[in-house]
Amino acid sequence: MKPLLYKGKRGWFVVMYLRFTQRTNADGTTVRYAALAHNRRVEGTTRPDVLMNLGRVDQLDVDGLRRLAASIDRHFGDGGLDDAARDAGVHAGAAPMEVVDARPIGAIWLLDALWRRLEIGSAIKAASDGRRFTTGVERVLFALVANRAIAPMSKLSAADWVVNDALISGLTAMTDDHAYRAMDLLVEADAQAEVQESVFSRDDLPQIVIGLAVTREGIPVRCFVWPGNTNDQTVLAEVKDAMRDWKPGRVVTVVDRGFSSADNLAYLRRAGGHYIAGMPMRNGNALVEQVLSRQGRYQQVKDNLRVKEVRIDGTDTRFVLCHNPDQQVRDAAKRTEAITRIEAELARIADQRARDKNKTLTDKAKARNEEAHLRAECALRHPTLGRWLRQQATGRLVIDKTKVKAEERLDGKYLLATSDPDISAEDTALGYKALLEAERGFRDMKSELLLRPVFHRLDHRIRAHVLICWLALLLVRVAERTSGQTWRQINRETSRLKQVTLAGPAGTIVQTTPLRPEQKAIYQALSITPPPRMSVFEPS
Repeated sequence: MKPLLYKGKRGWFVVMYLRFTQRTNADGTTVRYAALAHNRRVEGTTRPDVLMNLGRVDQLDVDGLRRLAASIDRHFGDGGLDDAARDAGVHAGAAPMEVVDARPIGAIWLLDALWRRLEIGSAIKAASDGRRFTTGVERVLFALVANRAIAPMSKLSAADWVVNDALISGLTAMTDDHAYRAMDLLVEADAQAEVQESVFSRDDLPQIVIGLAVTREGIPVRCFVWPGNTNDQTVLAEVKDAMRDWKPGRVVTVVDRGFSSADNLAYLRRAGGHYIAGMPMRNGNALVEQVLSRQGRYQQVKDNLRVKEVRIDGTDTRFVLCHNPDQQVRDAAKRTEAITRIEAELARIADQRARDKNKTLTDKAKARNEEAHLRAECALRHPTLGRWLRQQATGRLVIDKTKVKAEERLDGKYLLATSDPDISAEDTALGYKALLEAERGFRDMKSELLLRPVFHRLDHRIRAHVLICWLALLLVRVAERTSGQTWRQINRETSRLKQVTLAGPAGTIVQTTPLRPEQKAIYQALSITPPPRMSVFEPS
């Protein structure tokens, strides 16, 4: 065996090196191992001689190896990268390495882990089983979903993003044709609702109607797409039937005031179902007056929410009157502002009429001025301001004090109805507030994920675009709920984690930048293993 240290012209150099081997497991995964070795000559042939097995590459103590190298350098040199160290590198066949690629990996790695955890990829693979594609459809769909969550753009731009800016495991090349074929498959797929499927057809309508079914925590579990001329009141039965096919446990459907018609509420009670519905309070319903006139104490739920249960004779429906003190102050302020505005405008119109009356005008001029006054009064009849007004027998508008006083009773209040005999008044109110999560889902799809505009003209491509946005929202919500941070924070912080590729005559190294404490906390909260510090080490 030859000595491990050689004396060169300008110092000592080491001829040991890291030797890498690999084996393939039965499941197709590859495991790489590292060892400390040096070459020795046997019968005129140079052969490697392993001095120490270091173990699996993905479990190496890279920092420990660096400390060892630094210790050797300090012992046999001056502790810096001097000429002697460069001589050693030249003797070993090494040459300067340069960065040939650097891309963010943190956010994509996180989304890919959630994608696998929710078994979305498995469902897509099952749906495409038996079909021949030159590019993995499941990987292409994940790339489109990740792009929508991280940096939403058109499908053509998304393909360029995958090739030049992103790191999608298992996907090195992608075109817009791959994206469209994958979208077509997504629409056709039906893996028992694991991959979203909904019926959509339209006659070249410019709009579409989108529905989301979300859990109490705001996780979007189902997405629906209808033609743009669909009436909201007609879709409730379809949504309920679709959710029934999932065979969930106890279901309480929460609907807003726009869906609380008698027919809809009756349908929701079929097969033992129950509902929580917002009830309109300003349509003159006698039921609202009965609820408001009932005495009783409010129960404090939160700082800004009090509830009071009211039961009405002759019905098994329970009513919960909710009161938000903060909203009461805001409602009163808005009403005062509106009435002040109305009073000022009515005074201006009356003053202008009085001045016109004292003027000597032709009949045509009088008619023109009166028409202008009538237009000004008609502008006050807008629903925002008109509800405070009444018209006198003379045709003049005045503020209706009775309406103002009746409206004061409703400040900060909203009325809920529920058919569930067991749910508490507190849970009824909190369950209704969960509708805000659905509204936030729509808001994020339109703003953060750029659901609009839709650059597609075919019906199934439009539907596929919506489904991709829904899948992105699903991953985003799971990440937010589990980590306790907003997606904007998660995306910004994890995208700072980069994967760098260095290459040179000596070989190729692929490693990530050091993990920051904030990034580590996010991965730990989501129970996701961060990207390996070094993923490729290939000596020439």
